Amino acid sequence: MRIMDIDITKITPPKVAATRCPVEATVSMIGGKWKPRILFKLTDNSYRYTELKRGLATVSDRMLTRSLREMELDGIVNRTVYAEVPVRVEYSLSDDGKTLLPILDAMVEWTAARQA
Repeated sequence: MRIMDIDITKITPPKVAATRCPVEATVSMIGGKWKPRILFKLTDNSYRYTELKRGLATVSDRMLTRSLREMELDGIVNRTVYAEVPVRVEYSLSDDGKTLLPILDAMVEWTAARQA
């Protein structure tokens, strides 16, 4: 399948679908400084907000919250709230988010090849 053969309106939110470019649509969902790092962190486990914050030491609360919310709205990240006192919230990759693992793996391989 070629990139130009993909019907972008079926896989992206309307605001992104207007671009008609699958690469731009993907970058809007997983691009930026923090989203790839969050996704990489979530590949091995689910994490609470504070654990993610600790693992991404220089991210601000605002950016971490914003990135997690956007990825949740895009269906990439699951947010699970447990009815406990205090309330416990965990983030993990959704099934759609797990389909991004080959992209993350390709990024890791590309970086390793450049450093060799």
